Amino acid sequence: MGIPLFKGSEVERLRLAGRAAAGTLAHVATRLQPGVTTADIDAWVREDTARRGGTPSQLGYKGFPATVCTSRNHVVCHGIPRTDEVLNPGDIVNVDVTTHLDGFHGDTSATFMIGEVSADAKHVVDVARRCRDVGVSVVRHGARLGDIGAAVMALAKAEGCSVVEEFGGHGIGRQMHGEPHVPHVARAGTGITLKSGMVITIEPMINLGRPDIRMMPDGWTVVTADGSLSAQFEHTVLVTRDGCEVLTPNELSLHILTSHPES
Repeated sequence: MGIPLFKGSEVERLRLAGRAAAGTLAHVATRLQPGVTTADIDAWVREDTARRGGTPSQLGYKGFPATVCTSRNHVVCHGIPRTDEVLNPGDIVNVDVTTHLDGFHGDTSATFMIGEVSADAKHVVDVARRCRDVGVSVVRHGARLGDIGAAVMALAKAEGCSVVEEFGGHGIGRQMHGEPHVPHVARAGTGITLKSGMVITIEPMINLGRPDIRMMPDGWTVVTADGSLSAQFEHTVLVTRDGCEVLTPNELSLHILTSHPES
């Protein structure tokens, strides 16, 4: 089966799914503060997704036991929410939300800084956000898939960070994960040619230290092998003739102050 090209009403439904996911992520951002558990985040995602008429795409996916991935500090991705995992001042945490709405999926994530964080934490969060954005900036009809990874790699290297190679973005639409795989480590001018109507995620995982990772015994949680901090940001993106459209737009406050009120 080839990579689907979406048009017309399909694109509008993709927009709605993407906006729903982005809205839920924004809702979570307003409630983060020290003392919150990652299980609290899971409950908020479940409630807000339902309020928007959707269902959490991640729940039960290949056996995943939660509605959202919460990846704190040295966790690279796929952290499982827990009642005993508490956010403390100085932590960074990635919240990865995927919403299924009216037959389509929207996928987005951001890494938040809880209270006063170290200079290293600020740096890796900033670089991860900019790596996502530079990857998005090269997407257009006629570009090559490898152009995305080449742009991400160049920026991360210039900033003294590394890019996780084992995980990447993916096609998305009627399925949460589909073709193509979107590597964030690649050579420009390689890979498939992007076409108007393709929908992909761009979600580089950026480590402060080495790119090596290891899997925890739960079979889901991935951590940096050297214990260094890791951060990630993600958008769902529609390829267009003139460039691309971000389907999960959001203006988020990434720095959660210790006095931030729950709302």
